[in-house]
Amino acid sequence: MQLSVSGQHLTITETLHSHITARLEKITQHFDHMTNMHVVLHVEKNRHVAEVTINIKGGQLHARGSAEDMYAAIDAMAVKLDRQVIRHKEKLTDRQRHAQ
Repeated sequence: MQLSVSGQHLTITETLHSHITARLEKITQHFDHMTNMHVVLHVEKNRHVAEVTINIKGGQLHARGSAEDMYAAIDAMAVKLDRQVIRHKEKLTDRQRHAQ
């Protein structure tokens, strides 16, 4: 899995990068058929926004989290993405069961 992190009008510190990697590694434990992840961090007025796009077999998943703190925005994004990954995995297993 390839992970790329970019920031719009802000610098990505080592602690931010390690926090993102730690949160997204937990998601890869649920579903390991991800090819690459692209995380974009930016600030809109007083809100910090974290967005992620994941390319998986059969499509893409996108999640966005916003909060007053960048770490909280990353956590919110990771929770939404985790829900999407679990739902996608359940769809795949249901299709495999019905195909047999």
